[in-house]
Amino acid sequence: MKLGLIGCGNIGQFLLQAINKDGMLPGGKIVSIYTRCEESAVQLAKDFETEAFTDVEALLHSDVDLVIEAATVEAAEVYAIKVLESGKDLLLSSIGVMADSSFEDKVREVCIQKGVNVYLPSGAIGGLDILKSAKAVNGLNTVSITTRKPPGALSGDTLEKETILFEGSAAEAIKLYPRNINVAIVLSLAGLGSNNTKVKIIADPSVIKNSHTIEASGAFGKLKLEIENDPMPNNPKTSYLAALSVLAKLQNKDNYVQVG
Repeated sequence: MKLGLIGCGNIGQFLLQAINKDGMLPGGKIVSIYTRCEESAVQLAKDFETEAFTDVEALLHSDVDLVIEAATVEAAEVYAIKVLESGKDLLLSSIGVMADSSFEDKVREVCIQKGVNVYLPSGAIGGLDILKSAKAVNGLNTVSITTRKPPGALSGDTLEKETILFEGSAAEAIKLYPRNINVAIVLSLAGLGSNNTKVKIIADPSVIKNSHTIEASGAFGKLKLEIENDPMPNNPKTSYLAALSVLAKLQNKDNYVQVG
């Protein structure tokens, strides 16, 4: 499988190392990359034996089977549809872009027209299988997520005590914290939608790790799941599990037996 990569930040560089250097995707390689910093792209291309492109259009005309978006919600808004319209499958890391229902509808429309697929990794959370199972028979009533992070991973401000920064819907949360709350959107897509998924974001100076508490209720019973994530070593705003979930999605996407 020949892969293209848009975005070479923390997750992008993790994938380059894991796939091109460590061989953690047998039969797969990132052969094309694009990042806004041309100097960085040239160096990364050299280090990881891939080809750097100066624009996304050129990358899409290269010999790739699937494109990984590992940039930002803003980049996903610009490039996701272009990737799909070019006839390439897409793995979307910045899932927050799907909070816009009209954008989600457009993605589905293009996928049907072009016969392509969009893959959404689970990110830094779990429990999606339970929500999808309950939703299958309209048996899901409530879904909420409470995210707790060190202040530096959210606002960057110095706080002396626990502070609730946001309480509302996932649709509202992603507008204010587009780089921090992808987890709420993937939860919404598996469950009740972004307008009906409740979100609470807490900045807590007493913690050093990101944590998420997911609660749901319905015909199946009740769910409460707590996850404490280690951040990426060089970026407290990105959970390590989020990067691992992208790699796992690539490793399992063509399996004949799918779990969950």
